[in-house]
Amino acid sequence: MKKYALLYMGKAAQLFETDGDIKTMFHPDMHWIECSAEVQEGWQFDGRQFVPEGVPVVTLEELKAAVASERFRREGVGIFVDGLQIETTRDSQALIASTGLSAVLDPDYRCNFKTVTGFVEIGAAQIIEIAKAVRAHVQACFDRELTLLRAIESGQYQAEMLFEGWPDEKSEILQSD
Repeated sequence: MKKYALLYMGKAAQLFETDGDIKTMFHPDMHWIECSAEVQEGWQFDGRQFVPEGVPVVTLEELKAAVASERFRREGVGIFVDGLQIETTRDSQALIASTGLSAVLDPDYRCNFKTVTGFVEIGAAQIIEIAKAVRAHVQACFDRELTLLRAIESGQYQAEMLFEGWPDEKSEILQSD
């Protein structure tokens, strides 16, 4: 026997159990949704599942936006490269990318590079290493976002997943050879 909820104004307005074809039992304008045994009248439907009254309903768009926001926050936390604390904000990423281009074009390029703790003079090889590490960190953040979005789409997402699996800036300490 399957349980169905009549959806009206976003809530379970009536419950019905049957082994028959629900679509042929009622008027076609009535929107019946198969539900779990614990669903009760008055529960809200969030587009995926019914939730008890009073529980905030988060839309898929809001959930995806929360994941993107967490990715953006994690993207900018910074990393360590060869003992240097490097900013990874969007502005810093752009500056590092342009400095990296200069280092690729001129292997003898040197500059005064500003880290979180102050200026250091570095050469082309170290600039390229920093640029690669920053890019790897940012890509890992986007990869985690994609994993979470796929979990949302498949119905496997759990709230605690939002704070797990992100790159840890402390684990990204790189040493040059």
